Amino acid sequence: MSYQVFARKYRPRTFKDVLGQEHVVRTLCNAIEQKRLAHAYLFVGPRGTGKTSTARIFAKALNCSGGPKVDFDPEEDVCLEIAEGRSLDVLEIDGASNRGIDNIRDLRDNVQFTPTRGQYRIIYIDEVHMLTKESFNALLKTLEEPPAHVMFIFATTEPHKILPTILSRCQRFDLRPIPAEIIAHHLVNIAANEGVSLTLPAAFAIARVADGGMRDAQSMLDQLVSFCGNSIDEQHVNDIFGVTSRETVARALAYLLDRQLPSLLHLIHELSEAGRDMGQLLSEIMGAVRELLISKVAPEEASYSLPENWRQSLTELLTRTPADKIIRLMEVLSATEEHMRWSTNKRLHLEMGLIQAVHSLAEANISDIIRALNGAPLPETPIATTPLPAVSPFPVQTAATPPPAEPLPPPPAPEPTRPEGLEVIDDAPPAFDVPEEVESCLPAEEAPPASPQGMTPQLWEQLLAQLRERSPLQGGMVGHTLFTGEDDGLVTIAIHPEDMDTRDALLGETLSALMDELSPALCGRRITLRLVTDDTVPPPMVEEAPPPLPLPVPSPKPKPKPEPKTEPAKTPTAPPSLRPTTEEFYHDPLVELALKEFHATIIK
Repeated sequence: MSYQVFARKYRPRTFKDVLGQEHVVRTLCNAIEQKRLAHAYLFVGPRGTGKTSTARIFAKALNCSGGPKVDFDPEEDVCLEIAEGRSLDVLEIDGASNRGIDNIRDLRDNVQFTPTRGQYRIIYIDEVHMLTKESFNALLKTLEEPPAHVMFIFATTEPHKILPTILSRCQRFDLRPIPAEIIAHHLVNIAANEGVSLTLPAAFAIARVADGGMRDAQSMLDQLVSFCGNSIDEQHVNDIFGVTSRETVARALAYLLDRQLPSLLHLIHELSEAGRDMGQLLSEIMGAVRELLISKVAPEEASYSLPENWRQSLTELLTRTPADKIIRLMEVLSATEEHMRWSTNKRLHLEMGLIQAVHSLAEANISDIIRALNGAPLPETPIATTPLPAVSPFPVQTAATPPPAEPLPPPPAPEPTRPEGLEVIDDAPPAFDVPEEVESCLPAEEAPPASPQGMTPQLWEQLLAQLRERSPLQGGMVGHTLFTGEDDGLVTIAIHPEDMDTRDALLGETLSALMDELSPALCGRRITLRLVTDDTVPPPMVEEAPPPLPLPVPSPKPKPKPEPKTEPAKTPTAPPSLRPTTEEFYHDPLVELALKEFHATIIK
């Protein structure tokens, strides 16, 4: 017997062999057991997810001995004929090759014949969206009222191209992309049956490239066996299919978050010279950024796929990066992916996109300005404090990767323009030094946190008061709230459905950081807010608009007066000066703020 590829040798034979499509298998099995069989089915899904295999298994269950039944024997003659495509009762048609109206007319005439062995004459049309509009119209009447012994099964990857009149006559089943974990473990089982050693990281690397298609993954495994023999590891997958390892992705992400642009560009150069797919690399980086962002905002929903030895370094870098900066980073990378999709020079767009992404992390946005007004310092360029693990991304005969470039010292800040009459005392303490009188007032040791006692309505009101005191701008936006309960650190707060200002303020980064800081002292642990809407909570206060000013009444036109006698012109009086007085200038709020920020005094 000639050699059979893995995709055909390990094709599912029964309903139990279908992986990752439990919702489809359960519905078909229940329909068979309850005798609720339709006359037309439509299987929709990406390539390699099991549309044809499921249709053949369904045909076996219908035409097997004693059928229809779910637990049929795949080794009996009828089932083997269907599996090998030589059954007279199961007609498989390629919609791309038989798309004309004449082919559909012949099919319509042939369905009148009764089945030879089984109970049903099954017509399976693959890629049915390739049929012409005339062919669909010729099939409508037969599809709606077929003979009792005829059943239609359609399969397609593009259901939007099928006429709505066809869709309304079929039961539709959407086959989902198979999860990478299921594909990886199935590949390991296939390799064990074939006497091949396949590591689990290599299997996951194949599953990521297959992108939910089992047939693609099996074909890749077949190719790897031909190349590597009986031992396959992750490096072989990276070399054959141009996949970037998770270690290299973590290294690139660390350079990106740490703003080490020279090292990042050098790594891109090495990957490009090694033949790596630049689009796949960007997709892997975006997936890693998404994983870290989800782990930061919703740790219970996170799925960790990055290497263990990189997680601590990446987590520390992510802690110093606000969530809004990560979102802006994803927007830049998404735009870069769109540009690379239609460009022939993908490396150019990738490098430009990564440069823009690094600069986006250093930009000051409105959130930084608000934090600065509330007393927090503006974010500075972070310097990695935890050394990144030195892991070689792949064996490439290129020059050694240079050490990460030391960040250049920040340029000296320009001296502020001093107005006349102001003099800054040069011996004032810098902003980051603690004065002696303040240092002496600091406690020697921090007070121990309060024992865990849970949040109460009274403690919630105290927390709101502290938030308004620490952050007048954001805390002042919090209106009416109602404490409804706490469940293991999850505090439920009710607000009015129209109070959007309160919702945005409580969920904003400024108040969230303050609550993490203040809540342990009040209730003994950090809290997480869960906002719900309640009509009984007072709505936000709406300021009434001032009444409109009365329209001026036109004065009656004065009567012409006799021309006065000519008098000598008088010297015009100078208008009053708009310059502030000395006392007004000294007590101006902006001047007082400048004196406070620069630790200056005014010498009169």
